Amino acid sequence: MLSLAGLTKSYGSVRALDGLSVELAGGSVGLLGPNGAGKTTLMKLLLGLLEPDGGSARILGLDPSEPHGRHELRRRVGYMPEGDCLLPGMNAVEMVTTLGRAIGLTDSDAMTRAHETLDYVGLDEQRYREMVSYSTGMKQRVKLAQALAHDPPLLLLDEPTNGLDPKGRRHMLDLVHDLSHAQGKHVILCSHQLPDVERTCDQVVVLARGRVIESGTIAALTRSEERFVGLHVAGDVAAFEAGLTAHGRVFSRSEAGELRVATLGEDADGLFALAASCGARIEGVEELRTSLEDVFLRALRSAEGTRP
Repeated sequence: MLSLAGLTKSYGSVRALDGLSVELAGGSVGLLGPNGAGKTTLMKLLLGLLEPDGGSARILGLDPSEPHGRHELRRRVGYMPEGDCLLPGMNAVEMVTTLGRAIGLTDSDAMTRAHETLDYVGLDEQRYREMVSYSTGMKQRVKLAQALAHDPPLLLLDEPTNGLDPKGRRHMLDLVHDLSHAQGKHVILCSHQLPDVERTCDQVVVLARGRVIESGTIAALTRSEERFVGLHVAGDVAAFEAGLTAHGRVFSRSEAGELRVATLGEDADGLFALAASCGARIEGVEELRTSLEDVFLRALRSAEGTRP
């Protein structure tokens, strides 16, 4: 799906992409990174909207820096930008039809696809209203519909849940998950929202300062040989913590007062005995796993530690 080798791009003295290299076979990929990491610049380079200063990029085997590659990518990639892309004075049907025609569909096919995609995103009779009166959620759904109008195999989605309330966010994420897992689309989802990526994607690429600092499947990155349990402890908690320290057990306390204890692959039975001997009692146990947020923050700390 995607192959980048030594990709660089600068804006004056600011290096947005710094030798970016990664290969992705396909599927659903979350593109993560702090502000200024180079995510939007990468999206624009993949679409041929910017020229790289160096290196190479191939998306679906096509070179977006070449005229033929850019032309073909218009047919094979659907793009949902972060900012507004709504055409003034139009309703949703007119806009999606117009953009479908611009991509090469016939008038009849463009109209048919407009209604199909607007049905899919859940815009019913509202599709005939002028878009100037739309809510943020409705505008986001129209943007997704226009990206789907020509039925592309690959979708580039830039912050699709931006500005949405919880209900709208859930609906949008359901659509993205369906597209990648049921409809067979390749999806690259650029987002600041780690839970959104964890819910919809199977892989992640983490950028920082224009470089890839982590990549892989979410399942592999959140898998750890070190297992943790969350303990709800009553009684003499201080004595129990002292007992954990004396036995060399690694633990931490959350703001809510829950203890997070490493088990190192052992069962938790020994913790109950230790608590009882310290005058404490364990009232609840929950197995914990490394989250995508843990992976993200660990990668950023590692990148900062190797900063030249």
